[in-house]
Amino acid sequence: MSILRRTTITAGTLITAVTLAVSGAATAAPAAPATAPDGVTHEQNPRVPEGAVWTEAYFPSADNSGVELHADVLRPAHLPAHAKTPVILVVSSYVSHAGQTGPQGWTRTGPSDRFADFTSGTDLFQRGYTYVMVDLRGFGGSTGCLDWMGPGEQADVKAAIQWTASRPWSTGKVGMYGKSYDAATGLVGNNLRLRALKAVVAQEPVWDMYNYLFSNGVPRPNVTATPNAYNSIVTMAPLPDDSARYRANAAYEQSHPECLADNLTNNNNPDPDSAYWRARDLAAQAKGTGTPLFVTQGFIENNTKPEDMQQYLDNHRGVERGWLGQWEHVRGNETNEEGQLLQGRAGFFDEVMRFYDRFLKNDKPGVRDPAFAIEDNTGAWRAQPTWPMSTSSTTATLLDGQYVDDGITSTLATPADQQWDMEHYTDPAPPAGQRLTPMAGDTHSYFSWSRPVTSRVRITATPRITLRASAPGNVMVRLWDVAADGTAVMFDENVALIERAGSVAFDLKSTDWTLQTGHQLGVQIGTIGSGNWRDTPSGNTIAVSRARLDLALQDPRFDRPTQGDRSPFLDTYLRQYTRTLTGVGEGTFRLALRPRR
Repeated sequence: MSILRRTTITAGTLITAVTLAVSGAATAAPAAPATAPDGVTHEQNPRVPEGAVWTEAYFPSADNSGVELHADVLRPAHLPAHAKTPVILVVSSYVSHAGQTGPQGWTRTGPSDRFADFTSGTDLFQRGYTYVMVDLRGFGGSTGCLDWMGPGEQADVKAAIQWTASRPWSTGKVGMYGKSYDAATGLVGNNLRLRALKAVVAQEPVWDMYNYLFSNGVPRPNVTATPNAYNSIVTMAPLPDDSARYRANAAYEQSHPECLADNLTNNNNPDPDSAYWRARDLAAQAKGTGTPLFVTQGFIENNTKPEDMQQYLDNHRGVERGWLGQWEHVRGNETNEEGQLLQGRAGFFDEVMRFYDRFLKNDKPGVRDPAFAIEDNTGAWRAQPTWPMSTSSTTATLLDGQYVDDGITSTLATPADQQWDMEHYTDPAPPAGQRLTPMAGDTHSYFSWSRPVTSRVRITATPRITLRASAPGNVMVRLWDVAADGTAVMFDENVALIERAGSVAFDLKSTDWTLQTGHQLGVQIGTIGSGNWRDTPSGNTIAVSRARLDLALQDPRFDRPTQGDRSPFLDTYLRQYTRTLTGVGEGTFRLALRPRR
């Protein structure tokens, strides 16, 4: 056993504690340099990043609820305690001392390693930044009931920004960083309109929390499993050598079982217009906001999908940067076993730090980065000043038709043992090589076809479908890129509940997909029959009329190339979603690009 000296900071008091920690070392750890802030260094505890000094802090949330939030503070070890620095802030459900989404097997306490790749890959501490991780209510060392990005968690984000900005070691300028759930807290930070928040980096966020569990009234298969997964995370046991205060806060749910019960029932409301879900519509709340924003988003993401991304970006009025492309749920710097960058583009950390330096340090960058770097389905990258940027738009008039809402198609069922938190959830992939016959004998769906395009055409932005249905039930709309030989890739889809006969309208996912010369767009309308939703088939025969598809189009001839390789997941996606369609029609609508003026 060794003696570990740790400093715990409260909102107004410094408390120096002596804590026993298991280390395996026989001698006392060396003291931190005299010029460093008081706390624990890497040499004293290897869980502390090199070049940092670790302390803990507690402060109240901003909603006067009595919730106490816990923070891990990592200060540059080479700077004196009074040195003021800008702060990079992570507000998260995944920064418990014991683990991210489950216990990681640590034998001693210490700050989370959730974004250790970021702090080490950017030399964050040597660059003069303080790094703070705050547990959302109910998680880690914070009290309170988890709130699925609702008013309570939004109050936590507000308190975390204000607290970090007001510390004597802070310049008052805060940037937020995250991926997945803690990317969504960054979107919340922007929505709060706080002067101290100067920049947000949000990788693969959820833009509207409703869409993670439902699609236009239809539940996803994770509608109960995801709340259960987060209930498991909030009840993760602390480590034996965590402080008494941390351990007491971590046990909050033991005396408040309503936290877990409410999280299950509250999230099962299928109505997107309910007060519960309106409070969690981050895209709508972004209207008129202006915090500089750097986002990443995979168009073919199988976890946090590009739904309401366009609305959020349209509502946001500040500086925007983005990497958008054909990848799965990965970080901008992440690589596979072969060393390939999973998003395909090099230099993510360099761009992120130029972004932070500009808005948190007022440093003028020596490199001019494109506002948006975008990869389409051909694997080619282009630079744009904004996204989306359409050349023209069209409204495709689709055929009338009918289908039986019986939920029958050939796709894989959802794996029963799937983990459903945002870090791990993936939709089940359909079997490759399936042959579809969209002819009169198919009672489950029907197709409309475009005429073959005479030059390359890109479908960008967010397609929207409008139709009239003759009976209640369910509807799925899929878009297919169809080659002349019938080889087709399904590249966009969404579903909706038809509550009553009449008009139905909904968005598909945002997309960026280029049709090659001679290809056709196939629009499939029919029953859901997919393991990606937990629909209840009505059994009704639903006649569809007055169907229209609104599309934004872009001419690839005017692309401005930028660096980037083909993201590896694109080929995986193509293998999973390529089919052979037979009975393809000549086409009843055109995808025409207007001449550029």
